[in-house]
Amino acid sequence: MSALFAHPRATREIALGDTRIAYEFTRGQRRTIGFVVGADGLSVRAPRWVALSDVDAAVQDKADWILRKLAETKQRHATLEAARIDWRDGVRFPFLGESVEVRLDATQGRPGRGVFDAEARILRIALTPDATQKQICDAVQAWLLRQARAIFTERLDHFARLLAVRWTQLSLSNAATRWGSASSSGAIRLHWRLVHFRMPVLDYVVAHELSHLRFMDHSPRFWKTVESVVPDYGVLRRQLKDETIPRW
Repeated sequence: MSALFAHPRATREIALGDTRIAYEFTRGQRRTIGFVVGADGLSVRAPRWVALSDVDAAVQDKADWILRKLAETKQRHATLEAARIDWRDGVRFPFLGESVEVRLDATQGRPGRGVFDAEARILRIALTPDATQKQICDAVQAWLLRQARAIFTERLDHFARLLAVRWTQLSLSNAATRWGSASSSGAIRLHWRLVHFRMPVLDYVVAHELSHLRFMDHSPRFWKTVESVVPDYGVLRRQLKDETIPRW
């Protein structure tokens, strides 16, 4: 066997070509056999009445899809790990799509304060050279959170006028799987890490959530509304999905 993909909660194992797959298997109240490939590996759920031999046969039938998804997930994880930031003096991170360098400079005032030189693309953090990685990370994150709230507010106001809607509240999110959300009350939640992306990508998410204040679904009329203010939303949507941003 040339490779092994092992789920941490694996209870069954199967060979798909030259690859051994140790997968999580559970039974439940469902009508068909289901397959999910996530960060941990392959999970298979089956109805209580399905024989194990039929489960194995179904896994074999899905072999090409399973192997492709496992390889894609492994590559995505490696890419994310490579993008993890080593917080230290001189480290760089993306802000609005451009690289910013961190400089530790205790003369900047209150400890942890961040002062940004937009022309030089340098963020000076008021910390001593012996600051820990956590101190540096926390200081940069605090600065980014402030930038996020100011930028999001300005872009929400801009697109709300264009869409003739009214937003009532902005919350910064750190959700694992969503870049934004909107409620019928006008409350908007946006992931603060959107400030890593270029402004057009950020604008797409803002326009997307505000468009939900007109249509709380993803119907054709909803997408027409998004398109009316962000004509190239399809390209930006793919960039949001495909681009790698730093792991925190």
